[in-house]
Amino acid sequence: MNAPDRMIPHGTIGDLLVARGVLQPEHIGRIIDRQHAHNEPFGEAAIALNLLQRSDLDAALSTQFNYGYLLEGDTHLSRELVAAFKPFSRAAEEMRALRGQIMLRWLNEDRRRRVLCVVSQRPRDGRSFIAANLAVVFSQQGQRTLLIDANLRQPRQDQLFHTGHSAGLAGILAGRAGLEVIEAVPGLPGLRVLPAGATPPNPQELVGMASFGELLQTVSQQFDVVLIDTPPCEQYADAEIISARAGAALVVARKNRSPMRGVSELARRLQDTGVAVVGSILNHH
Repeated sequence: MNAPDRMIPHGTIGDLLVARGVLQPEHIGRIIDRQHAHNEPFGEAAIALNLLQRSDLDAALSTQFNYGYLLEGDTHLSRELVAAFKPFSRAAEEMRALRGQIMLRWLNEDRRRRVLCVVSQRPRDGRSFIAANLAVVFSQQGQRTLLIDANLRQPRQDQLFHTGHSAGLAGILAGRAGLEVIEAVPGLPGLRVLPAGATPPNPQELVGMASFGELLQTVSQQFDVVLIDTPPCEQYADAEIISARAGAALVVARKNRSPMRGVSELARRLQDTGVAVVGSILNHH
């Protein structure tokens, strides 16, 4: 076999690995021989020969398939975004399963069914964690995804996505800003975040304004999926008002912490006001 026969075709996973500097060109021949002898993928053959790390293969595959994926050393975003940093982990797989259920039960071509609130009864139930990672996995599927932080009291998404100090949602609802405050997320194509902005003195009044409903109508035409993070329902009425505007909610409870009676009552209150409770999730994280 001459040298050209041993080369990896341009654009393949091997080509990407060499370009990234994690695989040496002189190792290509050994990997191809192993690949043919054991009838296994190129990347798996390289790992079996101890010429490649699993993390490097995962990163290259994410590039090849235009799959939003962040490297271990990336400091732009919070490590709580497990679906981005560890997309092949059990937690990320659970998020993808949840994404599938939501798509079956609610999201479809009707733009009125593209908006979903993430709500819970108590603080620290994991609403923000679930909302953020759901947004990541929807964007990884190729959906144009917008995550709105509507918790105007104690916002969390700015900490997870390290957003700038923009006017955010509060600025839009107060008439001081427009959609230009929606931010792109480095490394995650297709995902946009609308941070909460500065804490206003009248959060409940702002989310109750007609302009909030108009905003949701506008973004539902521009995005395939719109997810909304909210304050805890036990402390504030904001989440129920926001859910009524959105039309649908996902209820989050935390394992060994959230009282099931309270979760059931929350779901019932939402349904009584015409909100579609798409489902509930028990947060283990």
